[in-house]
Amino acid sequence: MKDTAQLVHELTLLEKAALLSGANTWETRAIERIALPAIWLADGPHGVRKQVGSADHLGINGSEPATCFPTSATVAGSWDDELAEQVGTALGAEASSQGVGVLLGPGLNIKRSPLGGRNFEYFSEDPELSGRLAAAYVRGIQSAGVAATPKHFAVNSQELRRMVSDSVVDERTLREIYLTAFEIVVRESAPWAIMSSYNLINGTYAHENTHLLQEVLRDEWGFDGAVISDWGGGNDAVAAVSAGGTLEMPSPGFDSVRAIVDAVESGELPMADLDARVSELINLVRAVTARGRANVDLDAHHALARRAAAESAVLLRNENGILPLAEGTTVALIGDFATAPRFQGAGSSLVNATRVSTLVEAMAASPVVTLAGTAQGFRRDGGSDPALTAEAVALAGRAEVVVLALGLPEIAESEGLDRSTLALPADQVALLAAVHRANPRTVVVLSAGGAVETPWSAQAAALVHGYLGGQAGAEAVVDVLTGVVDPGGRLAETLPITLADTPTAGSFPSTARTAEYREGPFVGYRHYETAEVKVAYPFGYGLSYTSFAYGDLAVDDSGVQVTVTNTGERMGSDVVQLYVGRVGESGVLRPVRELKGYAKVWLEPGESRRVSLAFTDRTFRFFDVGSDSWQVEAGEYEIAVGANIRDLPLRATISRDGVSLPPLDERLAAVGKAGADDVAFAVMLKSAIPDSEWGSGPLGVNDPMDRMSGARGALGRVAFRILDARRRKAEAAGTPDLNVLFLLNGPFRVISKMSGGLATSRLTAAVLTLVNGQSVRGLGRIIGAFFRGRREEKATKRAFDAAAQRKSA
Repeated sequence: MKDTAQLVHELTLLEKAALLSGANTWETRAIERIALPAIWLADGPHGVRKQVGSADHLGINGSEPATCFPTSATVAGSWDDELAEQVGTALGAEASSQGVGVLLGPGLNIKRSPLGGRNFEYFSEDPELSGRLAAAYVRGIQSAGVAATPKHFAVNSQELRRMVSDSVVDERTLREIYLTAFEIVVRESAPWAIMSSYNLINGTYAHENTHLLQEVLRDEWGFDGAVISDWGGGNDAVAAVSAGGTLEMPSPGFDSVRAIVDAVESGELPMADLDARVSELINLVRAVTARGRANVDLDAHHALARRAAAESAVLLRNENGILPLAEGTTVALIGDFATAPRFQGAGSSLVNATRVSTLVEAMAASPVVTLAGTAQGFRRDGGSDPALTAEAVALAGRAEVVVLALGLPEIAESEGLDRSTLALPADQVALLAAVHRANPRTVVVLSAGGAVETPWSAQAAALVHGYLGGQAGAEAVVDVLTGVVDPGGRLAETLPITLADTPTAGSFPSTARTAEYREGPFVGYRHYETAEVKVAYPFGYGLSYTSFAYGDLAVDDSGVQVTVTNTGERMGSDVVQLYVGRVGESGVLRPVRELKGYAKVWLEPGESRRVSLAFTDRTFRFFDVGSDSWQVEAGEYEIAVGANIRDLPLRATISRDGVSLPPLDERLAAVGKAGADDVAFAVMLKSAIPDSEWGSGPLGVNDPMDRMSGARGALGRVAFRILDARRRKAEAAGTPDLNVLFLLNGPFRVISKMSGGLATSRLTAAVLTLVNGQSVRGLGRIIGAFFRGRREEKATKRAFDAAAQRKSA
């Protein structure tokens, strides 16, 4: 077999350029004369979405049936690397069985704000937990010969205008918070591919960001795989090749191909850069075509999905030990989610599940409890319905225990939309109050992909946050409620008391051209701990049906040892958590304490186990911007071990050698509690704060289409009103219109980038002429650009096909 370098040598310039963009929505281009096949890419953070028939990229059209596992936000609650790897292995096997070579996941962006519309696809607000779980997924997926594609690299924190938003973030925060999870994945699981994000980072698009893709990802971390753009995330194909971006998806036709060829021929783009990207693509194709398709046991995968959801569910409240439900308990099951479950989010991760269980079915099948009846309780659209409430209250009074299924509707959590509130719909809260009056023994089960405010929790005798549990999530919840499974889940994100307490309150999502990360490293619990803010439920929190005690802490230079004892009467699991914080004054801006290790243990009643948590090269480090390197600050550090960030009974100090630093710049003193003002933010950035305004000039290729609302051209304003009317209609119906959201949030360049060659960049420019007010001229330019583009596309394709038919030397 010829090596990759020889194959690259045999390719023409046109063929090389053509390999760096898709043949269509989901496949790469093939070069038959060098025996290089096309490979199929498919979404798959929590289940394979290989589309059949008409293809789109947002989960709108049909796909082959696949197991819908719990979302990443759910599995994160398990704090279990082994379980995550098992889920990854199953995902890889199902991808392989469907002929998918590249699975687009896992997602591991940091949850900067609990309002993030895609938070259900991401693990945590903490990079250590996110990175370790994602690395486990990658190991599992790639064990099946399928490439994992960790995403979205990087600082992709909001859905609003996600394809044009510029994340302005200081280098320390970038490295310590937003890149560390990806670093863990690259160093510990060696993914074959990685997906760049839509957004700009400090003024440069992620897919053409040399600092991100070359200096950090490749040079520092040693990544040698393919960088794949998010769908439509390509901007400048030549800049991407130069910066380290390998594959532009989906197909922009041959528009990008021609740009790359022209750049090489003019000397703008070195052939060596192009050859490097082509080598990465060829190596990816070879890696994922090296073995045959896997066989899949869908029943076994459903069972795994059920176990993963059960072991990830978080028990937040359990007054008077109402759970687990006693044998023979009569249960009233109330709530629309009981018969029509929310088990996944909306968007590109949408899985066509092989089967879906419901709470009604699972409860009826349980040998532990007796189902007294069901009632819808509330309307999914949030509208008031007194008759439904009355029916629910009457049923509640006839049962020993009420299980009330509440949660967020589909429209609240979707790709393309950020949340506007952390509150549950008001009608659901009102229903809880009414049901609680009728029967105080009310157990609330939440279905939501992230954090919610819980001011109503006192009206719940027990509260289980099941997150989005996948196709077997309902069975898993019943397993937890009846004690078949001990609730081993722990929160992977903080549940704040109110949205106003969050570090980005009032500024997320940003509607400006830039999103300023003024909170710095104080994300999630790092903010709440440093600013001493009360929370509803702290990071790492979760109850069990048994109890645990910690003792005999031992700390040395290699790590920590602690003895954990099950002091209760049932077998159960606990997550031992290690936090580290600087003692005394520090010369760098840092949180009070940070998660640096964890281990999940299962113990029988009365059993004790010695648990070891090793220090790693990440335990004490900080990123020193001055030397552009990781350093350890000399001094004392507190080692704290316990059950969650606010329950750390075992503490010790350890001294570390390292660099000595001058006192912290007094201009940064308040950042940890109040965020950065203009002066502090400029100090953090070590530069002037970039302009955040969109400007009042003509709209350009990288302006979001929703800015047509103020376009100079009447046709542009009409187009916006049509799209916005469709958006509002879909939201009123409770189901997001993903195509409209993509267009409104997206820039004008997607007209050509996602047309499969039907439109070129020249046509996009002509459309902008029309939008910007030159109606007659613009219409003529559109017609001319369309036909010229079709001629160019056909000519380039003929040349490509002719080269492909030429015999290899």
